[in-house]
Amino acid sequence: MAEFFMKWRTGLAKTSKAAFGRLAGLLGATEITPDTWDDLEALLVQADLGIETTQSVLTALRAAVKRDGLTRASDLRDILKAELRSRLTTPPQVTFSVKPAVILLVGVNGSGKTTTAAKLGLRFIQEGKTILFGAADTFRAAAVDQLQVWGERLKAEVVAGAPESDPGAVAYNAIQAGVARSVDLILIDTAGRLHTRFNLMEELKKVHRVVGRALEGAPQAVWLVLDATTGQNALQQARAFRETVKVTGVILSKLDSSARGGMAFAIQRELGLPILFAGLGEKPEDLTPFDPDAFVDGILG
Repeated sequence: MAEFFMKWRTGLAKTSKAAFGRLAGLLGATEITPDTWDDLEALLVQADLGIETTQSVLTALRAAVKRDGLTRASDLRDILKAELRSRLTTPPQVTFSVKPAVILLVGVNGSGKTTTAAKLGLRFIQEGKTILFGAADTFRAAAVDQLQVWGERLKAEVVAGAPESDPGAVAYNAIQAGVARSVDLILIDTAGRLHTRFNLMEELKKVHRVVGRALEGAPQAVWLVLDATTGQNALQQARAFRETVKVTGVILSKLDSSARGGMAFAIQRELGLPILFAGLGEKPEDLTPFDPDAFVDGILG
């Protein structure tokens, strides 16, 4: 267990140092003053919790101080930890009752979808499942090549199309192949697209519809890959994708490279979407199921 928490602390070191580095000094053995609240507010906003989440946490802390008669800033640390933890839901276990189950991976350019698809494939194979990849990012040749390399490494089939071909057709063919091979899971990697580009989002909506026509009830999951280094900007992305393709869960990539890990709280508060996985490093095994306790422990150092 100690090794597990250490992995999260290492992965969240940038967020902990940059955003919460002043916490020890701020919540030291001094009296609670108006400056304490001002400094704490600045720290939480800097950590990218978002204004609404920050105000909610501060309101809860003030209430605890009044209720329990607290006078020392050091008394706030455990309450802060509990308040932060209460704002993160424990994600549901990733299981599917149908075979094959289709997982659609979406997100903006550069968020790490293709790498995440490969890491998810490895994780599912290690769990004893059979998988097939659909390389529906037909606009970026490197994405198809990258997925094919991973397919060879994992001994998993990759269904791809010609460069700039219809991504919906690739998704359809991948599902047809997955059904024929009786695989457990079909992972479809889609092209990155700016959430502000209406035509590209409409195209993604079309891919979603095609998947539903190819297999009744599909996709069983739509996972949005968010680059944790973008901080609060990720919220706008998440809102747009949720409205377009009914996102069911979030994967936070590059959490180890980000000083903005606090955006996880804003995602939970404003979108109500479960955070399913977090990228804590570049190795395949560094994509790990999101653990709220380890996350809060990690950012608080």
